[in-house]
Amino acid sequence: MIKISDAAAKQVAISLEQMGEEKLPLRIAIKVMPDGSFHYSMGFDDHENKTDKTFTEKNIQLVVDAASIPLITGMTMDYVEIDGTHEIVFLNPNDPSYKPPIED
Repeated sequence: MIKISDAAAKQVAISLEQMGEEKLPLRIAIKVMPDGSFHYSMGFDDHENKTDKTFTEKNIQLVVDAASIPLITGMTMDYVEIDGTHEIVFLNPNDPSYKPPIED
């Protein structure tokens, strides 16, 4: 389904701790834009819809809407430093603009 790097799992856990929460699910969604590009959304959400799929990866509870399931299959969520800023990124081979990371 979706992989979460150790760094991303740690950052999600830190964010939950800062919010005073322990097990609030992380919702991930993808919207396909008119030009075919993907727009990613994520946030903590304790509201579950009937068509949502829930699963756990590295002790992180994830919620994904049914429309996003085929778009996230094989995706990796990572936490990386880009130009001096740390951020969550999605490495998604289903995304038309995906370029595999360059191995060192």
